This record gives sequence, structure tokens and C-alpha cells, in this order.
Amino acid sequence: MTTVEALAQPQWRKSSFTEEGGSNGGTCVEVAALQDGRIAVRNSNHPGAGVVFLTRAEMGAWLKGVKAGQFDDFA
Repeated sequence: MTTVEALAQPQWRKSSFTEEGGSNGGTCVEVAALQDGRIAVRNSNHPGAGVVFLTRAEMGAWLKGVKAGQFDDFA
């Protein structure tokens, strides 16, 4: 049975490019779609450190920039 509390909790998805057990202890980004339409982004190694909230339009712009290579110099 699904509870109201469970429905309110975001379902975090971890990147398939996660570096499990890497030199940094595993680097990972997680995202979750929220009920209000926003996207939450966090570091799965430090989930309590904070969350960045993006609108769908902001996430779309971010993904376009990533796909276009606009942030490759940070890698």
C-alpha cells in the first residue's frame, strides 16, 4: 500500500555515469522530478549538503548547453 508520505518523497535517479568507488569515493549526480513540476539536483555522496531546484525550462536549457559542449572545459 502506498502512503501519502511516500508519494511526497522524491524518487531520486542516479546518473548511469556514476564513478563507483573512484578516487573521490564515487562521484554522482542525482535528479528527481518534484510534484510541483520542478527538477531537484543533488550530490548523492552528500545528499544533506543541499539541493538545487530547476524549472523544466531551466533544465532544458542546461541540457541543451551540455549537449552542445558549452561546459566541456569544466571536465
